[in-house]
Amino acid sequence: MSVLTRDEAQTRAELLDVHRYTIDLDLTRGDDTFDSRTLIRFAARVDGDTFVELKPAELRSVTLDGHPLDPEALDGNRLPLKDLTAGEHELRVDATMRYSRTGEGMHRFTDPTDGETYVYTQLFLDDVQRVFAAFDQPDLKAVFDLSVKAPQDWTVLTNGITEQTDGVWKAAPTPLISTYLVAVAAGPWHSVRTEHRGLPFGLHCRRSLAPYLDADADELLDITRACFDRYHEKFDEPYPFDSYDQAFVPEFNAGAMENPGLVTFRDEFVYRSAVTDTERQTRAMVIAHEMAHMWFGDLVTLKWWDDIWLNESFAEYMGYQTLTEATRFTDTWTDFGVTRKSWGYDADQRPSTHPVAPEAVDDTASALLNFDGISYAKGASALRQLVAWLGEKDFLAGINTHFARHKFANATLADFIDNLAAATDRDVHAWADAWLRTTGVDTLTPRIAPGEHGTCALTVDRAGSRPHRVAAGLYDRDLGDDGGQLVLRECLHLDLPQTDAHPIGKRPALLLLNDGDLSYAKVRFDPESFETVRKELSGLPEPLTRAVVWNALRDAVRDGELAPGAYLEAARAHLPLETDLAIVQGVLAFASTYITDRYLTPEERPAALATLSDLCRDLIRRTEDGDNPGLRLIAVRHRIDVAAHPDTIAAWLADGTVPGGPELDPELRWRVLARLAVLGATDEAAIAAELERDPSATGQEGAARCRAALPDPEAKARAWEAMFGSDTLSNYLFTATARGFWQPEQADLVGEYVGRYYADAVAVADRRGPAIAEAAGRWAFPAHAVDPDTLRLGEACLRDADPTPALRRKLADQLDDLARALRVREA
Repeated sequence: MSVLTRDEAQTRAELLDVHRYTIDLDLTRGDDTFDSRTLIRFAARVDGDTFVELKPAELRSVTLDGHPLDPEALDGNRLPLKDLTAGEHELRVDATMRYSRTGEGMHRFTDPTDGETYVYTQLFLDDVQRVFAAFDQPDLKAVFDLSVKAPQDWTVLTNGITEQTDGVWKAAPTPLISTYLVAVAAGPWHSVRTEHRGLPFGLHCRRSLAPYLDADADELLDITRACFDRYHEKFDEPYPFDSYDQAFVPEFNAGAMENPGLVTFRDEFVYRSAVTDTERQTRAMVIAHEMAHMWFGDLVTLKWWDDIWLNESFAEYMGYQTLTEATRFTDTWTDFGVTRKSWGYDADQRPSTHPVAPEAVDDTASALLNFDGISYAKGASALRQLVAWLGEKDFLAGINTHFARHKFANATLADFIDNLAAATDRDVHAWADAWLRTTGVDTLTPRIAPGEHGTCALTVDRAGSRPHRVAAGLYDRDLGDDGGQLVLRECLHLDLPQTDAHPIGKRPALLLLNDGDLSYAKVRFDPESFETVRKELSGLPEPLTRAVVWNALRDAVRDGELAPGAYLEAARAHLPLETDLAIVQGVLAFASTYITDRYLTPEERPAALATLSDLCRDLIRRTEDGDNPGLRLIAVRHRIDVAAHPDTIAAWLADGTVPGGPELDPELRWRVLARLAVLGATDEAAIAAELERDPSATGQEGAARCRAALPDPEAKARAWEAMFGSDTLSNYLFTATARGFWQPEQADLVGEYVGRYYADAVAVADRRGPAIAEAAGRWAFPAHAVDPDTLRLGEACLRDADPTPALRRKLADQLDDLARALRVREA
């Protein structure tokens, strides 16, 4: 299959003006395929040749202006359209298309709970070709007129309001949108409907999830309405579509997708089991993020994929900011700092880093690789810094100018910067060059020099090239009766690079750069401040301040400047006093995933697990009064994950509850069983019994993970064959199996598979496409095998085996992380 290059897209955009697609889909043709008939009305500006894209199971017929074209002319995914004359044309394509089991194109899923079947589209970035014929590039916007034939008991959802007659659902024609934003979701949905500001709003999920959606419907709709209203206060352009549906769909590869009028979410957001308030906040942020896309991405769309940040960075920034302003989740930037920002920092220090706004994205395969921590988290961080530097009033004025000039059309970085510049006297072009066209993370280090009469002065060393507007927090010890607290004396606002030393009075107990987390940079501590952090971190008054400190400690570990054991000591000392759930979750996740499993040697790992187990036990004891169920849930989850001996968690599973709560819901039961499998304390019979108890899709995934985790050579062989020998696993079952397979406790047992991994991963990625390539590179990689041999094997694979672009990128990132882990161990 050919990928579309930027040069080809530019040439085609100069030639064509696409008016309208009339699409008829028939979803009643069986379990494997559906029928797709497409009429495309377009104009050629001059005489010329071009092509249309599609990936059919069978191409039955094609006519251009009533004249048949040879279906055999289809070359991969391209059908040539030769000798076009200037003027209007009609292209008709009749094809059979294949359902997907990997979350790409038209995904088909049968719910094991009740046997009901659902289908939905995910057409990003170039997967529209799996559903209907299209001139598939973002700057050839058109009106889409969609009809869908479906089984009688199904409901069909699309981008707009639909009407149903005799099993055929007719959607209202869309405004001008890009091909990748067309959406269909069909099946016997359970729906909750309402209206807001004259528009129909809807929530939809599988029938088997109905009670869980109903339980949260008020919360979901309240958040939706609050964000909708807040965006109308910020933006001059009103919501540009005729309805707003949110469908929670199975086996979804992303968190959500911003299809105009029909946002699709992974249906893990319909919670079957207990969750923390931070997890509810994350779901709310995704709702806010996707709604922001109705303007950033859907109303105004990038011209080519080098400007993907114009979609994702803005939606990320607006999602967090709007949630803070409009809902009860007023501390969202702490969660951003702990979870999202570290994603950006990590991505930006790998060889695969790229600018937020890269100048050269040559083709769609390259573009797909840039949906990462840079396009999301770093870009959002840059925008937060821009707002701090520019002021929100001018920032919003520039955005509204951008919408007015480019609505229902396409725009570039240059367009956006020009629109911002029209709203301010500041040099936005220079800012964009420094922040959006460069790579890497700056590092800020304070230098405190003594002055006269016991005073001090601050200078900041900047390793990097970007200008920063940062706050420097000066904290003194509380000398009152309570003690044990750090009190903010002053917050200095600095513009870096700094020319003169800044007087700060007496030396503070702690000087924290980037307090408030308004910039994107790694920060370091002067020696006295580090001692304060080590002993008194939990005494800092604001959770966002503590998040900045924890990120600094995390960065220092990854850079080999702080021993992994010292991070664990800080966690052991300060997490029992932490009140912010996002911080507790983030610190424990880093400690267990990276420090115990990668950065410490196998000989050091048992002691680290014991430390984390003791820490979780303290948190469980702290929450015995039921005062903080979210904190208790986090502690219980991690206590299960770090268990070195099965007795305690096996007793929890047998009793169906943790003493003092919580009761073990399906998520906790599968979590316990997975850990018992790793420890060799369960068997196939117990897994089968649990699956009978919970036969849901989530239960199927839990069973696959448990079976792959059993410390048995035959179980490992079966799991490996399922992942790499056959192509029957869905995207979710592949991931579940991969997550169970590699375990640090089983390094000797799975040693032979480390060498087999690279060739098998290359083969399965080549056969099954980008979604499985991503899963194979992310979840099936032997990340526990931190040794030079694993690194050499991986480097040889990248050099000699020609992996697909999606797998190559994941392997390059994994190998860089592995090399970093080796350096940390050596340090």
